[in-house]
Amino acid sequence: MFVGWFRKIATEQGFQGVIVGMEPTGHYWLNLAHFLREQHVMCAVVNPLHVKKSKELDDNSPTKNDIKDAKVIAQLVKDGRYAVPNLPQSIYAELREAMKIRDHLSTDLRVVQGRVHNWLDRYFPEFLTVFKDWECKSARQMLSLCLLPHELVTESEEALLSHLRQVAKRGLGVERMRSLKAAASRSVGIREGTALAKLELQLLLTQYELLESKFEELEARLDELLGQIPQVKQLLAIKGIGRDSIAGFLAEVGDIERYRHPKQIVKPNEDHEARS
Repeated sequence: MFVGWFRKIATEQGFQGVIVGMEPTGHYWLNLAHFLREQHVMCAVVNPLHVKKSKELDDNSPTKNDIKDAKVIAQLVKDGRYAVPNLPQSIYAELREAMKIRDHLSTDLRVVQGRVHNWLDRYFPEFLTVFKDWECKSARQMLSLCLLPHELVTESEEALLSHLRQVAKRGLGVERMRSLKAAASRSVGIREGTALAKLELQLLLTQYELLESKFEELEARLDELLGQIPQVKQLLAIKGIGRDSIAGFLAEVGDIERYRHPKQIVKPNEDHEARS
């Protein structure tokens, strides 16, 4: 209906082409932009800051309403103050989604890491004097027992060591377990609410392991996607450029063969033909 409406107007007015302009706020414009591309209609986005400033110039008021915004956006497009959005396709669309997932996983992982540190600060602050990094396999294996300091001191060194050696055999000995028990015996950790504290730790470790496994799965998918892009080998040959940087770059700009000049990548918003 929308496409038919503006094409009818274009025909009546004798126009050969139509540019649909929009303000790219949030993610709400994406569905329409993809639809317009499928209909072979040019889509243009204008800078929200330009829209705001232009409204003030028109009537000295920043007041927002749909009719006024549409007029301002149309004027900006008419004046050529727009950019053609880069809507990735095929493998580049997959790559952009992969990088978005990676960002989300990184954020979630940082949250869980902070909560585990918070838990240790409250219930077993001395733990990190024995295990310098709680994220190492042996430390997580020990935490998976969900033993609070006053419970840990009752366990034998041999039992604790046997549990740890299920995941790590090197660098562990009875002396380490004695140090841990000694730290537990002088712990200043909280002793109230411990039943649910143990459940909290169990949930946090489960979340961490899930995120870690999803990261590994995603990294494999990223390698697979990058392996299908011919330019990646040349980009990796550049000193100081790593795989993650290349993945993020290609996820944003798409197929670099579509660009005629490097400046179109460096300043895409200043050249509205850069991504057409």
